[in-house]
Amino acid sequence: MSRPHAAAIVEDTVHEQIERVLRSRGWGNRVITHVGYGSPSFVRVFARILLGRKGRESTEGPESRQDATGALSPAHYDRGWRAFLTSPATGVPVKVTAGDREIYGRSDRGGHVDIVARDHGLAPGWQQVVVEAQGTAPVAADVFIVGDDVRFGLVSDIDDTVITTMLPRPMIAAFNTFVRRGKARHAVPGMAPMYRRLLAAHPGAPIVYVSTGAWNTAATLNRFLLENGFPLGPLMLTDWGPTNTGWFRSGRDHKRTCLHRLARDFPDIKWLLFGDDGQHDPQLYAEFAEARPDRVDAICIRHLSPTEQVLSNPMKIDAPARTMGPRTVATFSAPDGYGLLRTLTEQGRVGDPVAEHEQPSRPQRQPAP
Repeated sequence: MSRPHAAAIVEDTVHEQIERVLRSRGWGNRVITHVGYGSPSFVRVFARILLGRKGRESTEGPESRQDATGALSPAHYDRGWRAFLTSPATGVPVKVTAGDREIYGRSDRGGHVDIVARDHGLAPGWQQVVVEAQGTAPVAADVFIVGDDVRFGLVSDIDDTVITTMLPRPMIAAFNTFVRRGKARHAVPGMAPMYRRLLAAHPGAPIVYVSTGAWNTAATLNRFLLENGFPLGPLMLTDWGPTNTGWFRSGRDHKRTCLHRLARDFPDIKWLLFGDDGQHDPQLYAEFAEARPDRVDAICIRHLSPTEQVLSNPMKIDAPARTMGPRTVATFSAPDGYGLLRTLTEQGRVGDPVAEHEQPSRPQRQPAP
């Protein structure tokens, strides 16, 4: 095994020193859960273990809301930098109770937990599992179980696909991430109604949001999505800071890994992929469709406006080259969700929505045992 990157070694050393000092002052573990996903044969649970003052672990800090979405609590928007002032608890023993199964693991170097439980016995639809770290009370986590009969799903990028952020430009990215409040961002017109319409026409279908954003922003992103009418679904984000191979994680590699992981986890589902042409989504989706054409229903690309193109990638003066998928995979494009929905409807790819009572309901927060 190769030696970890120098940046990762430095970060781990700093975290160890901070954790030692905080624990000596009485700080303890606290659990932050995220939305997970699964099938009748497995469930993937996401969580993060952070440090908090003893006796106040569940009430302080930017990620203090211990439900999976953060949107079921009263609205509260901090400036972005507050979400990054956290101290991860490394190597903490964790127990996940998923239906009939109990799985044990440990938090990684960033405090993150990614555990898969098999033969859990949970029924399709929205369910809850329980995450418990050493020295903490059990915390509920929402998971969406996809039925074995489901053959359709949605994968959506976030930045500039559903939220207008212009994040790729470094200075604007820093301002949006660290200074602005989450509520200051705007939803891309028509994307939320389109997603709701597609899921209504395919009962039990999952929607997965794949982004290069950090897990620190998960609560803010979930609250923003729900308040703007987007359907709830798992977020597949990245760790913040240095990795074992470099200063920062490769966003393209992260998205590529997530797509292939979804293809392996759900071998019978064909995915409708949504992204934008500001950066690498067309190329990544075309690459994935070429490698796994039987796993892609269609590729939908949102065209950024000329202003958004310049802000998202100021080095590209000319109009962006359009990268299409393989000829066996349909590719559609439009400037917003209304245009994409109109195109998909004309192509007969939307279908008729089912009755509201037949759709899976949004999870209701229940107290953990």
